[in-house]
Amino acid sequence: MSLFNSTCAQMAKVFVLATLVFLFSGSFPAAAADRTQLRIGISQFPSTLHPMFDDMAAKSYVLGMSLRPVTAHDARWKPVCMLCTELPSFANGRAKKETLPDGRHGIAATYTIQPKATWGDGVPVTAKDIIFAWEVGKNPLSGVGNADFYAKDIASITAADDKTFTIHFSKEQCDFAAINDFYALPEHLERKIFEKDPASYMNRTLYNTDPGNPGLYWGPYKINRVDPGAAITLDRNPAWYGAAPAFESITVRTIENSAALSANLLSGDIDYIAGEMGLALDQAIAFEKHLKPGAYQVIYKPGLTYEHIDLNLDQPAFHDLRVRRALMYGMNRESINQTLFSGKQPVAATDVNPLDTVYNKDVRRYPYDPAAAGKLLDDAGWKKNKDGVRVNGGNEPLRFTLSTTAGNKSREVIEQAIQSDWKKLGIDVKIDNQPARVLFGDTMRTRKFTGGVMYAWMSTPRNIPKTTLRSTMIPAAANSYAGQNYAGYANPKVDKIIDDLEVVCAPKANQRLWDDLQKIYADDLPALPLYYRVEAYFIPRWLAGLTPTGHMHPTTLWIENWSLAK
Repeated sequence: MSLFNSTCAQMAKVFVLATLVFLFSGSFPAAAADRTQLRIGISQFPSTLHPMFDDMAAKSYVLGMSLRPVTAHDARWKPVCMLCTELPSFANGRAKKETLPDGRHGIAATYTIQPKATWGDGVPVTAKDIIFAWEVGKNPLSGVGNADFYAKDIASITAADDKTFTIHFSKEQCDFAAINDFYALPEHLERKIFEKDPASYMNRTLYNTDPGNPGLYWGPYKINRVDPGAAITLDRNPAWYGAAPAFESITVRTIENSAALSANLLSGDIDYIAGEMGLALDQAIAFEKHLKPGAYQVIYKPGLTYEHIDLNLDQPAFHDLRVRRALMYGMNRESINQTLFSGKQPVAATDVNPLDTVYNKDVRRYPYDPAAAGKLLDDAGWKKNKDGVRVNGGNEPLRFTLSTTAGNKSREVIEQAIQSDWKKLGIDVKIDNQPARVLFGDTMRTRKFTGGVMYAWMSTPRNIPKTTLRSTMIPAAANSYAGQNYAGYANPKVDKIIDDLEVVCAPKANQRLWDDLQKIYADDLPALPLYYRVEAYFIPRWLAGLTPTGHMHPTTLWIENWSLAK
């Protein structure tokens, strides 16, 4: 039995044993009719609660209940208002083409803030909060993830009154109305902190130093308590203007070890594991087979989550395309899919999912082919020595680290399988995993990794990968580590396609751009594609109103619709 299959079998035995112990204990979590609290388990803890720094699924999940973007995509994959009342369009008169003072042709899009939207301290949410957020985003010292959006895509923001603001886009964009990355920030609390020193604002924001301050939130819940690395407790927000949420309080517990996460659900210490970052598909399949019938509504939701490996392309070995292609040919990804995921998580070709309308199937593929991988490494000057290790002309071994989120058993098994595959090629890979808040915080944001990092991107439909692929989005000290192009990929052709995708709106011409972008991605490998993920939702039968979206916007954005089943 291979290392991969042996490890999978051991994991399955442990998981089944824990499940059977629970089933035969005669206990089962009660579905009390008077339940007032909800306890949710997740596998990561946010590195920050500020909405503009360190994009993490864990943070989005928590903020979905307490602080929402201006717009989002719903479960139908349609853009909808969150903080606003109506999406601007040319048809409804909220959008108009305009000529900017510098002569550029842009679009003026007007949004109205929900009239009753109020921060948890009683201060109304106004256009001042929108303008302040834009000022933070465009400041070159702040280092936000999507800096180009604030600094380049938006020429200015004006306010007609407290609840009405107009974004003056610097160009005539195709899909301008959905501004999913845009969050209002409480100007009355945060401005003085930001203006004191924009360069250190990320660390001094109240979202980090006083996260229980009610004035930071306007959603159905406000964060009441943060136990770093362990749990976040949210209470109903009295200032919330919408439908009253069903639960008085919600505790989001972080349990980074996925086996322990499952055990906590089985023991009743948590009520629900977030489908967005809970059980990996292999664990979910085992869980369903041995779970007491009727305990959960089970949903396997394919979506726009893309698992991959970012390589630090500043490293000379990875800068060589032949090495990157050899690494692709050297991974038996289909075996991982079949053995671990029962064939339900298809091998990825690019970062665009087949479920997306812009998907292009006609791109380069990398089936498992060790012979092809070996030839590419030979051609690149990495020859096997007498010990079977690949070395270059200077006798330097082809050796690097591979990191992922510590405690995620599924990822760790995949990591070991890839490590084993690459070892057969003569590549020495050391595993160095880190807690999610560390890996997605300082390590990746400041590009401190020198090898590869395995993780997932979650996106919205037709998401233009500006922050992850454009060369201006490579985090560096010079730009205060703004951007999410952690690999350091730079290709002028890709930069131009990304820019054109925003303004070339004719459907056929737009699709040609998407086709070209995916072909370049598959040829050039800015990252190493692994698979398209399926999220497993085990929803307690007593919990109603939860609808998986299949994209980056979490179910918690509609937490007020969750209720006790009748």
